[in-house]
Amino acid sequence: MTAGRPDGPRDVLAQPTRSRLFAHLASLGRPAGTRELAAELGRHPSGVRVHLERLHAAGLITRDRTPETVGRPRDRWSIASDMLPGGEPCDAYPQLARWLARTIPARQARLREVVRAGRELGREVSSPGSGPADEAIGRSLTALGFAPQRHPAPPGRVEFRLDNCPYREAARDNQPVVCALHRGLTRGLLDGLAPRARLTSFEPRDPDLAGCRFEVSGLQQAAATDC
Repeated sequence: MTAGRPDGPRDVLAQPTRSRLFAHLASLGRPAGTRELAAELGRHPSGVRVHLERLHAAGLITRDRTPETVGRPRDRWSIASDMLPGGEPCDAYPQLARWLARTIPARQARLREVVRAGRELGREVSSPGSGPADEAIGRSLTALGFAPQRHPAPPGRVEFRLDNCPYREAARDNQPVVCALHRGLTRGLLDGLAPRARLTSFEPRDPDLAGCRFEVSGLQQAAATDC
């Protein structure tokens, strides 16, 4: 750091306590007082106030100060409206996914719409390459965060087990809708990577435990055609 020059946002967030404060404020989505934030971090308010002042000086957060009749004015802190998290963890997108999941009723007609939308998205994110189609599907699922594992299946079929659910937060709020989207996404990946293959089974599991399974038929024939 150059002498006499204030720290930039990334320099300020490099300190662990300030990073935790900023991430927690971002996740709250509302103003919070010094004592509330100190209690969340398990620290004394005076020490937390020093870190909040540094975040404020860097333009990362804003302060709303209310005078008190006795003692120190009461401060409430918020993430600055024009400030991005600077690469620090922020759950805005998972939170948005949860909210959107709540807005979609799990009725059959709506679930069919969700599957269709997911299928279109799957086609968009599929990226065919060289090699067998099952490997291409595995790579796509890995990139999406599913941690796929291939398992033995009857001849002419391939089974995948997904050891991670990247949508678990949204699935807790509305699993039928999120799993319908995932089913459509899987069908869309097949459309793009192995057009002659067919999704023969799709078994959702508890999103916190993961382990969803799906089975594909005709994948080997499709792989031979795609090569």
